Amino acid sequence: MNIQLPALKYAKDALQPVLSEKTLEFHHGKHHQAYVDNLNKLIPGTEFEHMSLEEIIVKAPLGPIFNNAAQVWNHTFYFEALTAPGSCTTKPCDCYAKQWGSFEAFQEAFNKAAAGVFGSGWAWLVKTPEGALQIIGESNAGNPLRQGLKPIFCFDVWEHAYYLDYQNRRPEYLSKLWDALDWSVINARC
Repeated sequence: MNIQLPALKYAKDALQPVLSEKTLEFHHGKHHQAYVDNLNKLIPGTEFEHMSLEEIIVKAPLGPIFNNAAQVWNHTFYFEALTAPGSCTTKPCDCYAKQWGSFEAFQEAFNKAAAGVFGSGWAWLVKTPEGALQIIGESNAGNPLRQGLKPIFCFDVWEHAYYLDYQNRRPEYLSKLWDALDWSVINARC
């Protein structure tokens, strides 16, 4: 299977002022593309050659194939849930307020978890097999599919996701990223 870099559903300048065009050029056009290219070099002739990204993520041992497959999937999932700030007319579903007491309490808990990921990684909102929502942090290429959890949305907390715009101010990036979320996509995943 030849993995392709998915096109963004918006122009590279559409997420400003939350994320700059330059950030998207590097993040999507270089980092995301590099994971695609690396995976396409690693899987030919292996048992993973004809598997979907999800199958590779669940079945591959930790290492280069898993890391690149997970990073392709994680980035695609992240970019799909973004939209031009102020353009989303869909409101978050009430499931967050039900579980955390209010949407603001949910945001605070999510931002705290995302800020607390040590080094590079991801903050995820996931649904357990029992239907409960959880916030988890994953290091590096970590992906909740390996734990049997259903991803709902994620924040990329690798420095390449925000450093050009926010330098070392991860909490500022996290607080502004909420303005660029596409709740129609996120609610459909819940």
